[in-house]
Amino acid sequence: MKWLWIGIGVLILAGLALYLWPAPKKDFSELAEKVDPAVRQSLLDFRANHPPQTLPVDGQNWDYVAFGDGEETILFLHGMTGAYDIWWQQMEALAPDFRVISVTYPPVDTLEGMSKGVVAVLDAEGVAKTHVVGTSLGGYLTQYLVATHPDRINRAVFGNTFPPNDLYAEKNAELIKILPFLPAWLVMKTFRGNIENSIYPASGYSELVLAYMLEQTYGRMSKAQVAARAKAVIEPFTPPRPDELGIPVMIIEADNDPLVPEVLRQQLKQTYPTARVETLHNVGHFPYLNAPETYTELLRSFFQG
Repeated sequence: MKWLWIGIGVLILAGLALYLWPAPKKDFSELAEKVDPAVRQSLLDFRANHPPQTLPVDGQNWDYVAFGDGEETILFLHGMTGAYDIWWQQMEALAPDFRVISVTYPPVDTLEGMSKGVVAVLDAEGVAKTHVVGTSLGGYLTQYLVATHPDRINRAVFGNTFPPNDLYAEKNAELIKILPFLPAWLVMKTFRGNIENSIYPASGYSELVLAYMLEQTYGRMSKAQVAARAKAVIEPFTPPRPDELGIPVMIIEADNDPLVPEVLRQQLKQTYPTARVETLHNVGHFPYLNAPETYTELLRSFFQG
């Protein structure tokens, strides 16, 4: 009996050690050896020149950057896997003509909580109304902001995103329930597999997309952030009517987006029938990274139009 209990104890300790095994850490410099040197250095310089500010909101720290010379403001909202600097190419290009703000979501798991943080950042920067660019989860959040805070928004861009729907919830509900209980290394390893096998090829094998996304899974993004974002992205809400609110909308989509199926791309356009639609070809889910000039000019023409 003594040896049985010893064996059980060993198994428990082994299981605990496996669960608590630390996820490996790597930074962008390590992962970006194949990225064009000028582009790689551009991101590193951006991080050095624009370190994020921190704003506490309801016990969570919101990191964000704000700079630029224009009278009008553009707020950038990233997707499930990202941070404030994923938009650096657009922000640097548009900063001479606009004030630009970009945030990183802390582990806040409701759209209401996320919108409260975003509005707090705008208030801290003295921004009464802003243009908004959101992609994927950020595009979903942008729709929610148009629905709940239309008085704060001039124009809105829904990029590589989807309307409120049942598809993601039905497909991922069980996984989202167990996600907080999975070991961090397993969650991040699963993300890396999806990046390498789906997102990277769809981007035209962009080394920048690969390196930036992998960095998120190698310690820049926490499991708590993943779990919170996964809950928020399936939260239902009633879509806004931007035409009735007087808010112009542009939809930017990719015809080979591996994360937003065609049925949801069509639903998004049906939900916002008066929106301007721009379809990019063979650029995948992160066109602002691997087709930055095209993406930036679409934003410029829309916000200056």
